[in-house]
Amino acid sequence: MILMGSASDFKIAEKALNILEQLEIPYDIRVASAHRTHEKVKQIVLESTLRGVEVFIGIAGLSAHLPGMIAANTHRPVVGVPVDVKIGGLDALFASSQMPFPAPVATVGIDRGDNGALLAAQIIGIHDEDVRKRVSGLRQGFYEKVQRDEYQLLNNIEGNYYTPVNIEMPDIDKGLFPVSSSENSDTDTPMVAVIPGSYSDMKIAKKATMFLERMGISYDMNVISPVRYPGRFEEYMERMADVKLFIAISGLSAHVTGAVVALSEKPVIGVPCPMRMGGLDALLSMVNMPPGVPVGTVGVANGGNAAVLAAEMLGIGDQKLENRVKRLKSKSSDFG
Repeated sequence: MILMGSASDFKIAEKALNILEQLEIPYDIRVASAHRTHEKVKQIVLESTLRGVEVFIGIAGLSAHLPGMIAANTHRPVVGVPVDVKIGGLDALFASSQMPFPAPVATVGIDRGDNGALLAAQIIGIHDEDVRKRVSGLRQGFYEKVQRDEYQLLNNIEGNYYTPVNIEMPDIDKGLFPVSSSENSDTDTPMVAVIPGSYSDMKIAKKATMFLERMGISYDMNVISPVRYPGRFEEYMERMADVKLFIAISGLSAHVTGAVVALSEKPVIGVPCPMRMGGLDALLSMVNMPPGVPVGTVGVANGGNAAVLAAEMLGIGDQKLENRVKRLKSKSSDFG
C-alpha cells in the first residue's frame, strides 16, 4: 500500500510503481495527509492491515509525519520516502527517520521512490521465493546497465595516453551474490546478521540484540569493518548468505551499510552512529543510496527500532513473531 501526503508527490510515487510493475507485485496507491486527513490515513492503514497488506510505503515532503503515522497504526513494516519540497528534503528525511521506539520507519533516500519499492520487494521476498528471484534479476539488470554505460563512455575516449588495462570481469550469469541454500540450510542458521563497523558501535548494537532476544529472533553478531578488513568482510558475507536480513551499524561515512547492500540482495537495515556531527554524516551517507541498492535507515543510535523493524519484516510469514510485535507495540501505545 502506497500513501502519498499530496498528489504533488506522484512523480516520486511513479518511480515506485515502475519497480513494482517490473517485479509483478500487486499494489494500491492513495492520497492522504497525516495532518489534513488524519482519520483517513488511520482508516486506510487499519483496514489495509486487516486485508493482508504486507508492506506500507509512505511518501511525503516538508514535516513528513505520514510514514510515522502509518507506523503508529500497524505492525507491518513501513518504508518512508522523503520528498524534496524545501531545504533539499532534509526536513522530510529527519521527520521520517527519527522515529521514537517502537515505531520504526525504514527510510530511504530523498526522492528515491524506486528504492522504496525495491526495499518493499526485498521485505516481501523474505518469505516469497518468486519475488526474491525477480528482485535478484532486477539487481542484475542494474549491474548490466553500469557495464553498458562504461562501454559507451570508454569507446569515446581518444586521449593519446589512454592505456586501458585488460581486466577480467566476473561472470554475472552465475549470479552477483553468494547462493542462498535456505531450503537445505541448517536449523542453526541465524535469521539476522548484526554488523557493527567498530567496537565503538557496540553500545548501539547491544540495544538491537537485546530486543532481538526479547522477540525470540536468532542472530549472529560480528564486529568487522569493510574498510579495514575488506577480505574478512566479504568472507563473512558469504557465510551469512542464508540469513533473512542484515542490521548494519556504523558511524562517520557509514561504509558498513553500503558494503552489505553491495554484497547481498537481502533487506538491509541501517543504524547511524553519532561519532561526529551528532550522527548527521552517518545518517546522510547511509540513507542516500543510489538506485537499486536501498538501505532502510532508522534514526541515529536507535538500535531498538532496528530490531523492531526486523521483527516486523520477519513477522509477515511468522504468526508467533507477528503476535510478539503486536504485544510490544501495544504496550507502548493504544495500538490494538
